[in-house]
Amino acid sequence: MTSAELKGALEAIIYAADEPVTVEQLADATGVEKPAVRAALDELVASYVVEERGVEIRAVAGGYKFYTKAQHHEVVRKFIKALRPPLRLTMPALETLAVISYKQPATLPEIQEIRGVNCAGVVKTLLEKRLITTAGRKPVIGRPILYRTSKEFLMRFGLSDLDELPSLKEFEQLARAALGSDEGIAPAEPEDAQEPAESPEKSAAAAAGSEPATPEGVS
Repeated sequence: MTSAELKGALEAIIYAADEPVTVEQLADATGVEKPAVRAALDELVASYVVEERGVEIRAVAGGYKFYTKAQHHEVVRKFIKALRPPLRLTMPALETLAVISYKQPATLPEIQEIRGVNCAGVVKTLLEKRLITTAGRKPVIGRPILYRTSKEFLMRFGLSDLDELPSLKEFEQLARAALGSDEGIAPAEPEDAQEPAESPEKSAAAAAGSEPATPEGVS
């Protein structure tokens, strides 16, 4: 395999993978020694650094993954938003989504402890809208279900990966943009009407300040 062929193969594998691909995985897949794979990766990563490229390959979590460049995030979000019909969420649902986004994976009791209200109804709504999904069960008494954001969440918010989650200050602005500005914020449903008003930014800040849960297995 020539150097050009190796770089092409590595590029294709990284592009096709959902998770960061390690050097060992790339070496096994191509049948090439790891030192040669690392050298080819260095050249491949460097080739995407030029300003004209809209994506880049980053070393993350022990592997390599494609990401859109930061300067193109806004136009990517607009494009993805245009592909999907507007999604309306109540403010309580948006606040709960903020908690899950920054604490994930999280159980319903953990979410409710942060928000201070019963969140069973809004969690069900977020599941129905495919913005969150289950992530196994927490290994504690009762083995409560863990929840995390979904691929649909990433697509709606124009994110390539959870590493691209915005700062807490930017979350509400990003959420409103993803949901179609204020038009995406639906009136509170009857079951949510008694929940206290709290900004998604405050809910996310509370989640970020709490200790994250650790999943075990998948239900």
